[in-house]
Amino acid sequence: MSYSKYLLGLMNQAKLKNKTIVLPEGEDERVLEAAHIIASEKVAKIVILGDVDKINSFFSEKGWNFDGIQVIKPETSPNLAKYTQLLFDLRKDKGLTEEDAAKLALNYNYFGTLMIKAGDADGMVSGADHSTADTVRPALQIIKSAKKGKSVSSFFLLVFDDKPYILSDCAIVINPTDREMADIALDAAESALHFGMKPKVAMLSYSTYGSGKGEQVDKVKRATELAKEDLLTDYYKKLDIELDGELQADAALDAVVAMKKASQSHVAGKANVLIFPSLEAGNISYKLLQRLGGCAAFGPVLQGLNAPVSDLSRGALVEDIVGVIAITCLQA
Repeated sequence: MSYSKYLLGLMNQAKLKNKTIVLPEGEDERVLEAAHIIASEKVAKIVILGDVDKINSFFSEKGWNFDGIQVIKPETSPNLAKYTQLLFDLRKDKGLTEEDAAKLALNYNYFGTLMIKAGDADGMVSGADHSTADTVRPALQIIKSAKKGKSVSSFFLLVFDDKPYILSDCAIVINPTDREMADIALDAAESALHFGMKPKVAMLSYSTYGSGKGEQVDKVKRATELAKEDLLTDYYKKLDIELDGELQADAALDAVVAMKKASQSHVAGKANVLIFPSLEAGNISYKLLQRLGGCAAFGPVLQGLNAPVSDLSRGALVEDIVGVIAITCLQA
């Protein structure tokens, strides 16, 4: 398989991390092919959850070896009892019974997430055959938010002509409040830093600097103010983040338009982190950019968790899965 220059860069960065990523969808041939690529390129160590005999047969037919890959069937794992007890201890105060914990631990997404919690893996990539909810629910219940009181959100990494952009939130928070939008913006900026980007964050709206009116514009203005206040705190002062809003998409991305609409902005015309006022806007935008603009799209990747869990589009290609595994390594 040939890789884009940017994806090769991600893979090379991930190699330096030497992380272990669990893939709970061992029944999917795309996942198995991506696992083989990641392991053979020594990007990460891989744990595949699934039927050992079927996966062995698939690898044998392809002539592949299992160097850097471990295959686990959760039902027969020697760690099942340990993970079941861990899940029960974590959720008993929420009403989870020991019997229910035993059932849930056999769910491959829960098993993979418990591997992370137990320190047996550094991250998980799922979603090729599961909904976003199926991937996110165990992560929220077991790994939990890294910052108390703050929402977990997601981002897509879009690459156009080998130039990366972060788009957020496109998969989790449906209609963020001004506070949630500010938190999403700051988390997305930190996500950008993981990939060596200097984040220039645009808080997107249908208005630039008051050119439009309405409740949604007011929300973006408040979110921008809250985010800028946070950037003055000790935690964010040390991070090289620039943020501005409210900005229309053309003002955020086009230098000529930026000179007309927001000439004083250090972000306008140069934005590489795009924050949407709603999931609807973000999800529609990334799919249009991917399908009509020819961008490579990796994600959705969760952000704001104590450890990385990444979702996949159910239409993901093998290259997409390889990219998301590399991204997850860089988050770990």
